[in-house]
Parts: sequence; structure tokens; C-alpha cells
Amino acid sequence: MAPSKTSKNAAAKPSAKTASAKPKAFGAKGDADALRGSIGQGGETHQRAAGSNSRLTSNQGTVISDNQNSLRQGDRGPSLLEDFILREKITHFDHERIPERIVHARGSGAHGTFQVYQSQGHVTKAAFLQDPKVKTPVFVRFSTVAGGAGSIDTARDVRGFAVKFYTSEGNFDLVGNNIPVFFIQDAMKFPDLVHSVKMEPDRGFPQAASAHDTFWDFVSLMPESMHMLTWVMSDRAIPRSYRMMEGFGVHTFRLIDAKGKASFVKFHWRPLNGSFSLVWDEAVKLGGADYDFHRRDLWEAIDAGNFPEYELAFQVFDEKFADSFDFDVLDATKLIPEELVPLQVVGKMTLNRNPDNFFAETEQVAFHPGHVVPGIDFSNDPLLQGRLFSYLDTQLIRLGGPNFHQIPINQPKCPFRNLQRDGHMQMQVPKGQVNYEPNSLDPEAPRESPTDGFVSHPDPYPVVQSDKVRGRAESFGDHYSQARQFFLSQTKPEQDHIVGAFAFELGKVSRPAIRARMLAHLNIVHKDLGAKVAEALGMEIDPALVRAFAEPKTLKPSPALSLLAKAPQTIKGRKVGVLVTEGSSAALIAAIYKAAMKEGAKVELVGPRVSGVSGDDGAELPIDHALYAAPSVVFDAVIAIPSKDGVAGLLREAAAIDWLRDAFGHLKAIGHNAAAAPLLTKAGIEVDEAVVDIEGGAGLKAFIAAAKQHRLWSREPKVRSPGD
Repeated sequence: MAPSKTSKNAAAKPSAKTASAKPKAFGAKGDADALRGSIGQGGETHQRAAGSNSRLTSNQGTVISDNQNSLRQGDRGPSLLEDFILREKITHFDHERIPERIVHARGSGAHGTFQVYQSQGHVTKAAFLQDPKVKTPVFVRFSTVAGGAGSIDTARDVRGFAVKFYTSEGNFDLVGNNIPVFFIQDAMKFPDLVHSVKMEPDRGFPQAASAHDTFWDFVSLMPESMHMLTWVMSDRAIPRSYRMMEGFGVHTFRLIDAKGKASFVKFHWRPLNGSFSLVWDEAVKLGGADYDFHRRDLWEAIDAGNFPEYELAFQVFDEKFADSFDFDVLDATKLIPEELVPLQVVGKMTLNRNPDNFFAETEQVAFHPGHVVPGIDFSNDPLLQGRLFSYLDTQLIRLGGPNFHQIPINQPKCPFRNLQRDGHMQMQVPKGQVNYEPNSLDPEAPRESPTDGFVSHPDPYPVVQSDKVRGRAESFGDHYSQARQFFLSQTKPEQDHIVGAFAFELGKVSRPAIRARMLAHLNIVHKDLGAKVAEALGMEIDPALVRAFAEPKTLKPSPALSLLAKAPQTIKGRKVGVLVTEGSSAALIAAIYKAAMKEGAKVELVGPRVSGVSGDDGAELPIDHALYAAPSVVFDAVIAIPSKDGVAGLLREAAAIDWLRDAFGHLKAIGHNAAAAPLLTKAGIEVDEAVVDIEGGAGLKAFIAAAKQHRLWSREPKVRSPGD
């Protein structure tokens, strides 16, 4: 794409005429102050005298003129290493906490392999993408972002999806998330974003939650965050399982073929079992019932041989095609709809082994987007450019120094040799007189290899002739159109969940001015979204707060952006809970096991106690959980088959009533026998197509069919109001 010019008079307030003519990238000089000044900051006047105490400076006292943009060569050029302000800010941020990761602190890992389906030599020379017979070892770490290492798994949050490929040419780290876009466009703002979403510094809470003043204050002053916010308030932020979660590389990267030809690429991971999410009430209750829910789910699935599988897909396009987009491919707050660039599925990853030691592997694994191999290269995405500095700097402090690559989980599985020596935590014993290059003393010393070594792709843009600027191209300026597209691409239940999430989060914000700012943004994204959230909060949208950005384009909905629209009908990898009592039918239990296992699902028995419960044949039942320790939220579908005598005891147990009531409220399939009827009545359950009597020939078949729908969405309006 050809470089575009930065707007002149960027700090001036745009008129309605200029706003409607062309969007302006937020982040131009003075724009943050203009937004704060125009709509207030937490309800307080922001127009302060520019005295010495109000000026932002570096740690050395240098006054900072622009805290929104990193320094780059031209407004679309590469970020510059000389940007001492960016380096100081990110370095301080990277070193704020030890040894826990600052973000992505709570994670789960697994080993596996990756195989390409067929050679990708037409787009890349990367060796691991050539031979379908080669199994490339991988280590994957899934994670939450905002919470600490001891926080819960089911918080509403972005999820990390990082893959380390141990290729024959060195390690390649694909460090992404389960959402294809991000909150910010420039790495300069990353410390501010994370500071805002973390625990508030004066009080140390809330943990692993964005529903508080500082986060919403920050994003309400950052219009570029609006697209990401619609994703984070969607069901994507409360996944059912790491096994049922999509992954994305987020940034635009480059693929380089053997002739040096470059293509742009977006990386995607798609779980073969399909992508599914929790509902909010379920996520909240799971946080109390099992705060290791996702970690346990991944471990138990692999331990049982139910190996999670994901397909890697590319969106590949060239410079000319990139020029045809209405947005900038270097903007991490934008995605490329699959309808414009279809996904090309290239290979499959299988996770087949749990770590031997959590600390040594999952905790000490060090990912870095700068770990690439020949055939894969970077773009000038300013957020990616900042990550290329930040990740390495973080590992230096978190893992004790420059030799973190010697930790077994981080070591390449191909030979690696260089002349770097010493340093903290040196675990090797380098031999010989020579520790420099070039040298003539050691003919066996490693040398550079121009023929097959990594060569950076020559950027075609004439950025070397551009001025050094702190600013953003006008092509980064539309912050609302794709947010609108995402909202309109969701099914009705998904839209209701987005409304409910915004209402819940903003309802936790104590300052009315922050809520008012966000309602103005949501009204720009889509009037229905803004109106419904405002109604849920009991507020009115103030038209004076609607910023003079260009009216968003109403882009064609993309069905690929909806989880429900493309959800497969399956219970493979799911868990069915069966509530039994003394005297429950052994034959029916056996039939349930057989039917579920045929579909690849797991059955777990729940009883009034964990042992000593017998079926109607007199044999002891293999109870997996006591009722008080296994609420229905930990299962994907439930069945209640008490005996006629056993149901009387359950009717006196609040846990049994809640077991069915919660399953019904979470829209799950419920199987039952005739003896369970009084229990269903007491739980207030109305019979619908997913409440199935499983006794009789067609009963179990009907239950399995209902469970394959994942949830009965038509039930939702009966159990909760839109926006709840």
C-alpha cells in the first residue's frame, strides 16, 4: 500500500464537514486532549493550566510532546529504535512484576505436533510448511490476560493462544489471541491499556475483571478500542474450553517464497470440534465451583486420549489487493472478513501430551513474536513492531537473564550454535579460545550463512525518504465500521449477550461521566446497541457527547464472525453429568454410557455421596462426584435418573434442585426418567424440545440430538430478559 500523508492541523477539532468527508485516525497530536476536553474526564473539568506540574515527562525529565504514537519513518513506515520514549515506557512496564508474567499470567500448556496437509512452497519457503510427512513438535500455552496467576479461568477476558513450533530451522512462535483484533493501534499505548485493566493501584482490586472505572475510563477515551470491545463483550470472551476456542495471529505478517516473493498473511486456528462459549451466569458460577475449569478440562481431555485438534489456516493476499481495502492491513484493530479473503486451511495441530512439570514447562516457556524462521517475516504494524521489542525485554527479567533459551522448554530441537557467552544463569560450558566473529583461530567456529540464513524482506515502501513523525495514517482512522459489522453479524442471542455484557460492565462503573462517554460510542457503533445498553442502565444518550467522527459504514454482515451461525452439531469432547441415587437403573446407565461414547462424549456419574451407592442390580455404581461437589455448570448436558425411592431424598436437597434449575437456565439439554418428574417440577422446569424423557427406545436418541445443539437458544427469552 502506498504511504499516505498525516493530516495537517491534526490537533484541531474536526468540523462536521471534514468529519463526514474522511475519517481521521485517533492518535494524531493533541487528539487525546481534545477528546478529554470535549467530553470531560470522570465528570471533572480537564482544562488545566499547562504548568510544569501538568506536563508529561520521561523518567529523565524530558517533556513528552506525543504520548499516543511511536516514532516511525513516515506515517506507515517501520518504528524506529531511536524512540527512547517508547523504549523507556515499555522497558519500565516489562519490568514491573517478577517473576509472574505481567499479562497472560494464568496459563495452561500442552505438547503436540503439527503437520502440513500439502506443501505451501507456493507462498513460503518455511521448511515446516513443506512436507506433509513431517511432524513438527509444538508447545502451546493458553491463557487469560488480565488476571494474576491465581485468578479464575472463567473471567470475561481475552484468551492467549501461543504456539511454539520447534522446526528444523529454529523456533517459530505464533503468539496470538482468541480474538483477531486488539484494543490499540500503537505499542505506545500498551502499558496504559494494561495498567487500566489491571487491579486499580490504590485498592488492589478487582482481580481479573474489566468491570471497573479505570478500564472504561481509558477505553472511552480511545475510540480505536471500539471494535475490540464488541468482541470482548461477546461470548468470545467466555469460551467453553481451550479445546473449543479459535486462535488468531492478530497482526498482518509476511510469507516469503524461495524466490523472494512476499505475500501478506493473517494466521488463524480453528478447533475441529467447533467453537463454543459459556453463558455469563454459567461463567460466574463456574468461577466459584471450579476456578481451574479450563485448566482441568484441557488436562483431563489429553489424559483421556481425547486429543484437541486445530487446523491452521492462512488468509493470503498481495500488496495490490491490500490497497483495495477500506482499512489498513497494518492496523491491529481491523480484521479481513473471510468473505473478502477466504481461509486456506494448510495443516493440523494435535495436542497429545500434558506437561511433566507445570513450572518447568508451562510457566517457564518464553514466547516472542520475533522468533521467526526463513519464509516468515514482519509487517510495519506499529503494535507488532513494539511487541518485537517488548517480549524479549520481558523474558530477560522474568526468566533471570539472557540465557532463558537454554531452559529445556525453550531450546530449539535443531542444532544451535553461536559465540554468545556467559551471562546470568549460563547452563552450558562453552569451550575454546574464540568468542567473537570473524576469527581465524578456530576454523570450526560458527559462521554466517548468506545462502540459507534468514534475510529480512526488503520493504517496497520508499519510507527512507519520509520525515520522522509521531502520527498515524488516515487509513487508520475508521474506528466504528468494523465494530458495527461485528455486531450486525451476530445472531439475536449473541447480540443480546453483547448488550448484557456492556450493561453489566458499565453498571460497575461508579462515575456517570464515563458511562455517558461509552454510551455515546456505542450509539455510533449501532443505535440499537447504544439504546439497549442505555435502557439497561436507566440512562439517556447525550447527543452532545457523540464525537464528530465520520458516520460508520454499514458493511455487509460476515456470518463467519458469529460462533452460533457456524456451530457444528456435536457432543464430541463434551461432558454429560448423570445424577443417580440408590437403586437407579443399571441398564439405563449402561445405555447412556454407550450412546454418549459413540458420539465421543464423556459420562460422569453424580450421586448423593461419592461411594457406596448401588444400582438396581445390587452392584456398586462408579460414582465420579458427590452432588455437593459437582454442580451442573461443570457439565455440557445433564441427565437425572433417580429411583422412585431415591427421588424423595433429592427433593430435600437444595443442591439437587439447583442442579436441574441451573442446567435449564443455562439452556442445556436435560434428560430424565419418570421418577425424576417431581424433581423437575420443584425446580420449575417447563418441558421443551431439550427436556427429554430418555426411557423408551427413542428417548436417548432424542436427548443426544438435543445435546448436539449445545444450547436451546429458543429457551433463553423464557429464563432471562434481553440484556441480562
